Amino acid sequence: MKRLTLEEIGQIAGVSRSTVSRVINGHPNIRPAVRQRVEDVIRQTGYQPNSAARSLASSQSRVFGLVMPSLMQSAFADPYYPMVIQAISHACNQHDYTPALFLFQTLEEEEKTSQRIVASGMIDGLIVTADTIESTFVSKIQQYDIPFVQIGRPLQSSIAEISYVDVDNEAGAYLAASHLIQLGYRRIGQLATAHNIAGAHRDAGFRQALADRSLPVDESLIEVSDFSEAGGYDAMRALLERGPEAVFAHSDAIALGAIRAIRDRGLKTPNDIAVVGFDDMPLAASADPPLTTVRQPIYRTGTLAVETLIDIVKTSPAPARHIVLPVELVIRASSGAVN
Repeated sequence: MKRLTLEEIGQIAGVSRSTVSRVINGHPNIRPAVRQRVEDVIRQTGYQPNSAARSLASSQSRVFGLVMPSLMQSAFADPYYPMVIQAISHACNQHDYTPALFLFQTLEEEEKTSQRIVASGMIDGLIVTADTIESTFVSKIQQYDIPFVQIGRPLQSSIAEISYVDVDNEAGAYLAASHLIQLGYRRIGQLATAHNIAGAHRDAGFRQALADRSLPVDESLIEVSDFSEAGGYDAMRALLERGPEAVFAHSDAIALGAIRAIRDRGLKTPNDIAVVGFDDMPLAASADPPLTTVRQPIYRTGTLAVETLIDIVKTSPAPARHIVLPVELVIRASSGAVN
């Protein structure tokens, strides 16, 4: 009779190899329903782990996976991602973990690869970026009982049960729009992003700032961009035809592209059109003109994601950890508030 492997027991039980390992070795931080399911499969199949398997099962790989369930091109077009990857890598190294980066170019590739990642037993936990609403990666890995932390808040339907580290995107956009309103601008445009949760929160904050001052949102002054400078340039070129006085961009890269489009049209920032970004990337302060922007603690976000995942691995995934970091408005010349 063929001897079953840990992987095969995991496939039958619908969990990862590492989860089977933890059940076999009496690890305390396993959900009761999952433990019962694995024990039922072990009993039904007559599986008997040998001493070598037990020794292997009790060890940790000390590898954390970083999964970016978005198009790989988008990841490298946005300077946010290299910064957060650097923070995660540094924090992993500080705590004697090895980071492993997983990138997907298509949703189909993500679908095909996700099970292989979590079922391999080669990682102790995952950090998942939450930039695409269409991604089903998180819902899939929840079936495998593997520890994970999300960077960015999940969709409202699953927010209570998922641990995450995020920044206050809605408050940041509210600050940006309020700043422009206080400077006297009324035709305020938005270079928004679609299909991502952070963008949805930033759009909500922008709209709330206008609503609180009884100002209507002019939908014709909203253009959609990706998180790249090239996307911001193209979106701003389209928006220029509608005569905005100021624009709030969902990222610094978008804002820098907008400033370039304004300049190429023979106009000036902020004399003709004011611009506010979001991120406070290193290039923001040295831009021409220096960029007013919402500063988010990117490095701190990556560090906290690692520290939160370590806490989950060492203790328990419940209750879920919800961390939202504050943001601040950094005022420079591009909004017209500084001469």
